Amino acid sequence: MGFWIGFLVLIAILLALDLGVFNRDSHTITAREAFRWTGVWVSISLLFSIFIYFAYENHWIHETGAPSSGREAVVTYLTGYLVEQSLSIDNIFVIAVIFSYFKIPQQYQHRVLFWGILGAVVFRGFMIVVGAALLHQFSWITYIFSGILLYTAYSMLVSGDHDEMEMENNRVVRMVKKFFPVTNQFHGDHFFIREEGLRKATPLFIALMVVEVTDVLFAFDSIPAIFGITTDPFLVFTSNIFAILGLRSLYFVLASMLDKFQYLRYSLVFILAFVGVKMSVTHFVKLPEWLSLVVIVLALAAGIIPSLPELIKKRRAGA
Repeated sequence: MGFWIGFLVLIAILLALDLGVFNRDSHTITAREAFRWTGVWVSISLLFSIFIYFAYENHWIHETGAPSSGREAVVTYLTGYLVEQSLSIDNIFVIAVIFSYFKIPQQYQHRVLFWGILGAVVFRGFMIVVGAALLHQFSWITYIFSGILLYTAYSMLVSGDHDEMEMENNRVVRMVKKFFPVTNQFHGDHFFIREEGLRKATPLFIALMVVEVTDVLFAFDSIPAIFGITTDPFLVFTSNIFAILGLRSLYFVLASMLDKFQYLRYSLVFILAFVGVKMSVTHFVKLPEWLSLVVIVLALAAGIIPSLPELIKKRRAGA
């Protein structure tokens, strides 16, 4: 329990520094700043694997389904982290559509993402606790999780573009408008304002609610995916949360580039299908964790590398 509390304190400190110190003032995130912050979050996530190694090598952490060695724990943690990071790419597509629809100014996008991801940390923590308890009590739940992943992979393969989303018919938007009067104007980085004696929600708050609900929907895919890698709650939670924390800076790095990687969607489909199949046969065949890590890395490379020559060619032509 002490390590869980320590991890939560660490996350609270990192978030407080992020919003309260480094990003206190709303501003447009430049590409250079986004790359820098992405490097910071990735570095912190990788450094945490050192703690994972010693904690599991010396058996400081005792969890259901825990790896038997520090090396195995690190490989499992990194595999889970990479799976969650890769699946968050699809989330970035949707966030970009949301921000575009509500015309969220660039200087306020970080604030929306910060509070959206804070809510995601809380909700995903709840889902992980519930999921781990269910898997511990009912081993057949793995087949349900496997089915969710395989269905999601199929849906992603046959679905259209994210820009076909109709925000005006979004249930979250309609629900917010039922409970709060809504102003059509932005008022700085405020989610609510008081106008004519009424407390009104700004477009920033509606965008935040849509981002929150969108992440909940994505969590129903990503949580089963991470349980397909390991059932150790601590590894599931830490790898998932670090991936989520890095989503903000990754968004500003990739949002304008994602449509250039035309094969990346197929990589995500393959990863979901692979984890789903792996989960469905886990009671009969035990695949080594390093194999999962290698397969996922190769799948991502296969979705990115083929698009690089065309990107380089266009960049040189525009130079």
